[in-house]
Amino acid sequence: MSSQLADTKGALAGIVVADFGRVLAAPYLTMLLADLGAEVIKIERPDIGDETRAWGPPYADGEATYFLGVNRNKRSVVLDLRDDRDRETAQEIIERADVLVENFRPGTMERLGLGYEAVRGRNPGLVYCSVTGFGTDGGAALPGYDLLVQAMGGLMSVTGEPGGSGTKAGVALVDVITGLHAGMGILAALRHREHTGTGQRVEVSLMTSLLSALSNQASAYVAAGVVPQAMGNRHPSIAPYEVVEAADRPLALAVGNDRQFAALCGQLGHPGLADDPRFATNPARVAHREELLATLAGPLRARPADAWFESLTAVGVPCGPINDLAAAFDLAERLGLNIRTRIDDPHRDAPAEQVANPIRLSATPATYRSAPPRLGEHTEEVLADLGDDLEPAAAS
Repeated sequence: MSSQLADTKGALAGIVVADFGRVLAAPYLTMLLADLGAEVIKIERPDIGDETRAWGPPYADGEATYFLGVNRNKRSVVLDLRDDRDRETAQEIIERADVLVENFRPGTMERLGLGYEAVRGRNPGLVYCSVTGFGTDGGAALPGYDLLVQAMGGLMSVTGEPGGSGTKAGVALVDVITGLHAGMGILAALRHREHTGTGQRVEVSLMTSLLSALSNQASAYVAAGVVPQAMGNRHPSIAPYEVVEAADRPLALAVGNDRQFAALCGQLGHPGLADDPRFATNPARVAHREELLATLAGPLRARPADAWFESLTAVGVPCGPINDLAAAFDLAERLGLNIRTRIDDPHRDAPAEQVANPIRLSATPATYRSAPPRLGEHTEEVLADLGDDLEPAAAS
């Protein structure tokens, strides 16, 4: 099930990442870099490590699945950054790194003597990526929790049923989006370094990443002064593009153009609806959304969701049942998408199951070289690589 190729080093082979990140945005980012061949050294606090090591249930073999999901292909080093000796070890790791990733509160790395201006002199080629919640100016003191950003950044205001108090997405979506934006910034900075030999600072915030990712909703406000509101499963600009009721369960129906609408009407046994002036064009359908859904409701309830999925898909009408994660993984595997992988783990009797990297590269595919590390598992190994024969203060 794994796509690992033993003789493939990966597109980012030779890139060393000093990873001071925790929780989700930064670890997700550094895991993607590691999957593509980068060597990631994860710096963790003594005793506690990354907070998500304790974020359970659920657990797999006693380990939090939250942590396991975003930390493969990394080496864990325990350092107490409040200790002078361990900070010097951290400096040595940074000096030999190509990329540094951190998501402490703004000012923390500077207070530790590990801020960008402090380390760039020892490593002018370093790409230094800082992930914050609300930037380094007026929002520097605000805690960067995904839930808060979903609330304060407007996502919750457009999610959920009309008139509701606001609903968060079912996953820490802002963290994931921010990690992806940070990864793009890092790759751009590495490309710049190829030409100039110098690194630069990359700054990404949860707040600005979310506002950018709100795309059409944000554009409606910025370009037209429209403040979008929650519409449940409906789309503000397309109809019918929402969840409808079939005979047995809900069905997501995503009609994106007039041709698809005509095909839908034909399958429903009401081809004349496509010529009705209220429904003939998408703007007309949006303007008469309630009448449209009332007209479609009866015919749609005549058949089960799976039957509609089969017949509507056959004529090019996008639709699909609402799956839970078990059904979603089953569908992906039936479609040949290979979204699971297994990684050998010396701490387990059986290989660890992981969600595979979704990026498919024909020449340098993602590889799965090591399971998520135990806390401090590689401290001695990394210190030996540095030529440091002293034990870290954190271990003394």
